[in-house]
Amino acid sequence: MNAAIASSTETASHVTVPATVRRIVLTGFMGAGKTTVGRLLAERLGWEFLDLDAHIEARAGARIAEIFAEHGEPHFRRLESSALANALARRQAVLALGGGALEQLTNRLLLEQTPGTLVIHLDAPFPTLYDRCLLQSFASPDHIRPNLASPADAEARYHQRQPFFRRLARHTVATADLSASETAAAIVAILIA
Repeated sequence: MNAAIASSTETASHVTVPATVRRIVLTGFMGAGKTTVGRLLAERLGWEFLDLDAHIEARAGARIAEIFAEHGEPHFRRLESSALANALARRQAVLALGGGALEQLTNRLLLEQTPGTLVIHLDAPFPTLYDRCLLQSFASPDHIRPNLASPADAEARYHQRQPFFRRLARHTVATADLSASETAAAIVAILIA
């Protein structure tokens, strides 16, 4: 694996993405690295990067926590589906989804039925993801995740979402032992294989 990663990194600036791939969508639970890896991958491909949560906030003119507090989750999920449809119209884009986006049937159908969409699941065991989220929250108040207040509820949510991640993904990359850069390189290796 390390040799493939090193090789992919060296040739990443010369990556030719198959013509059938118009956009890459990264899915996974909180802490999987979707945003960090997505930025690195987009940079290596020379593509646009779009974090769906940031896209929702920009379109709504409010932070996600505010949307939840003022309008509730059903309203947020409608905004999320609209933002996803908008994002899937882009070409040469790497899109990082929020961890709960695939719980909505509308979003799953959008991903399945939009031609040229390659879905990649970034996966790691729950304890690894939980620890990453805690470290992020210590580093920055912007990364505090209220959904992790109860570890048992968070783990139940992780197990509830796993079937959606697995079903929609064309590829899964195990990220537990990889840095963000190595994960991006592993995705590049998938693209050029």
